[in-house]
Amino acid sequence: MDGPRVLAALSGGRRKMSALTEGARVARRAVARSGLLAALRWPGLKVLARELARGKANPSLLFRFHAENSPHRIAVVDPRSLAPRAAGGAADDRGEDRVYSFFELNERVDRLGLALARRGVGPGATALLVLKNRPEFLICQVAIARVGGSVVTASWRSTPAELAYLAGHSGASLLLFDSDIADVIGEAAPRLEGIPRERMIAIGERAPGFSHLDELMAERGAAPDRGERGAAPDRSERASVVMYTSGTTGKPKGAVRGFGGGAAVSALGAIGATPMRVGDVHLAVCPLYHLTAFGFVTMSLVLGATIVVLPEFRPELFLEAIQRYRVTTTAVVPTMLQRVLELGEARLRAHDTSSLTAIFTGGAPLSPALASEVMGVFGDRLYNLYGATETGIVTIAGPEDLRASPGTIGRPVAGSELLLVGEDGRPCRDGEVGELYARSPLLVSGYHGDPESTRASMLDGYFSVGDLARRDARGCYHIEGRKRDLIISGGVNVYPAEVESVLHDHPAVAEAAVVGAPDRDLGERVRAFVALRPGAAASEEDIKAHCRAQLAGPKVPREVVFLDALPRNPTGKVMKRDLAGADVKSAE
Repeated sequence: MDGPRVLAALSGGRRKMSALTEGARVARRAVARSGLLAALRWPGLKVLARELARGKANPSLLFRFHAENSPHRIAVVDPRSLAPRAAGGAADDRGEDRVYSFFELNERVDRLGLALARRGVGPGATALLVLKNRPEFLICQVAIARVGGSVVTASWRSTPAELAYLAGHSGASLLLFDSDIADVIGEAAPRLEGIPRERMIAIGERAPGFSHLDELMAERGAAPDRGERGAAPDRSERASVVMYTSGTTGKPKGAVRGFGGGAAVSALGAIGATPMRVGDVHLAVCPLYHLTAFGFVTMSLVLGATIVVLPEFRPELFLEAIQRYRVTTTAVVPTMLQRVLELGEARLRAHDTSSLTAIFTGGAPLSPALASEVMGVFGDRLYNLYGATETGIVTIAGPEDLRASPGTIGRPVAGSELLLVGEDGRPCRDGEVGELYARSPLLVSGYHGDPESTRASMLDGYFSVGDLARRDARGCYHIEGRKRDLIISGGVNVYPAEVESVLHDHPAVAEAAVVGAPDRDLGERVRAFVALRPGAAASEEDIKAHCRAQLAGPKVPREVVFLDALPRNPTGKVMKRDLAGADVKSAE
């Protein structure tokens, strides 16, 4: 081995040792600060020591640990008394809340895992979950992980063609779906070639022609390879989750994530940067198949928090849930916050939200104007985060940073590292915009079945999803848009996020997005799409004049298109691909 390679190897070894030492320090601090250390009991400690030594560190361990450590603590609440499961839902959806203790939840996980193991589900098997927000989502996901299977989660709004793609691309051999979409599953079934009909399991109401989860849960008998009654064969060290990107620019890519010791370090690093504590009540309202919900539910479960699973988001329902269950933390996307604020001061003040200690937001840009307005209503409880399906959560901005560095995504959480690379391939200085690369303990191993995309996204162990960012003098990072969304107008780089931030400052603007439009003279011109606040009025010239007062000429939108609302996917991201291809004349 030559000299440079020896030095590189030594440097890499030192870096790994440093990361391990830092990880241990972060974990100790977070465990103590969150109250988890004080909550440890001998039965739970024994489970941790035994299972971690065997390499079992996925969410399955959390359920087993809390079932021993605090068996009677409430783990999950299905708030059936709050509202029907869906708008126009059946009357029998109303009733008493369903409440599960950690002991009960773990027992259900074992029972389902045992039934799945009898059907050959285990290491190497992949299950596709297409469920609305409900406790069974967590039970199914953890049961599959416990027997060593891989889980692919998909939107329940998926079309038959989308489900066929996900099932085929991931190699799924089991489907667990919400009975509300049985018609869609029936239409997709002939194209789900790898999933036999008997492995299509409905959850909720009975769905004619399909098996039902209750049938699996009711089965009794010995585990196929252990002879133990009621216990699933635990192969959770082999488990993984495949989270598909939202597909805003093309076919979704499957990001493969295992669960080693790094998962715990990453979770504790994020917990240490927040007010999250043992005894929290976390409101899960974003779709559970999405990173924002999945990440914060998992972190809350680390602390043994109670998870209230809200079946759908409606602004007043959201506030009612906070008041009724004395919710301390919740995770939302910015559009949800906008809709809550649109209720108006009187309706907001009618609900007691004083129990809240943290509102986490991510998944889409948070404008400085919206952040300021939210903190004006709820106090300094807002935390903005940045992460991706491929990296996990890598930065968090607290209220102090959001006030001092408006629009920031914050600083790296402990255990994560960021790298900004300019167009010349060199690291960026403060204030310069470059491509954002991240490295974290939750970094995915790559894209399933797509080594080319994996290689294109990697740089010296860092991963990029194509976001552009800058770092300010305070060390806080700011997203400037996607690399593919960069507008070059007359030779000038225009970063959409900068223009969008100015548009959001206009008092009549509720939301805005900027894209590049072809231009014969400039190459590209700036086109803005704007949705106004209810009851507000503004003309195209008003918007342009507002922008001219704050932006250099090439950055000022040449066109302003007014829409009732921006097109978004179910997780709140603006579908700029749709805007770029929009028929502007019809939009105007």
